[in-house]
Amino acid sequence: MDKDRKKCILIIEDDAHIAEGLALNLGLQGHDTVSAHDGPTGLQVWKQERPDLIVLDVMLPGIDGLSVLQAIRLEDERVPILILSAKAASDDIIKGLSYGVDDYLPKPFNLEEFLLRADRLLKRADWSAGVSASTEMVMTRYVFGENTIDFETGTADCRQGEIALTDQELRLLKLFIVNCGKPLSRAKLLEVGWGYTRQVTSRTVDNFVVRLRKYFETDPKNPRYFKSIRSVGYMFDAAPPP
Repeated sequence: MDKDRKKCILIIEDDAHIAEGLALNLGLQGHDTVSAHDGPTGLQVWKQERPDLIVLDVMLPGIDGLSVLQAIRLEDERVPILILSAKAASDDIIKGLSYGVDDYLPKPFNLEEFLLRADRLLKRADWSAGVSASTEMVMTRYVFGENTIDFETGTADCRQGEIALTDQELRLLKLFIVNCGKPLSRAKLLEVGWGYTRQVTSRTVDNFVVRLRKYFETDPKNPRYFKSIRSVGYMFDAAPPP
């Protein structure tokens, strides 16, 4: 990362006054900013701009901030993310940290403190950019049962032999793996896995799970790994049988 270039900061905040104030003050610090006022737009702008820092609200229209956070972390574990939220209970902060946020600042907040925290995260990102790729904690290979997924090559060794996986299949697999043993609703899978809102049909998820079962299950009609959870959605279970 070039330390001399201007940093790009993405502000995902539905309160226009807060977003404008943050953009103004970050601009005075010498940074470039881009803004989004809902979750789906935030994900779209993130993919287009690949910012150096993301400032994220939790209570967003379309897709909530924690789902945005999870979606970004499936692809990028290094971009610093700072949550600004009125949801400031200990459980809210713990949940944000468990999903991979770097810092959590409750609203209302002190502007000077926010700017100092943002500056610290940008400096830490500059430092970590020099870390050897061999030391990064990035999921590259995953084994369950007789199946092996290689996220670097986008391939899998399974009962059908070696197969090529699509980007969306890899994304969904990673989402299941990082939530191993936890039920995931169809709405949550759509939000995090595709960046869709709850209004989009859940049949998309069902079709992808059918494909994953064909790849990795010995008996797709009686799945061992990709289980249906009645009235909820699905759960990936990689634990060995008792």
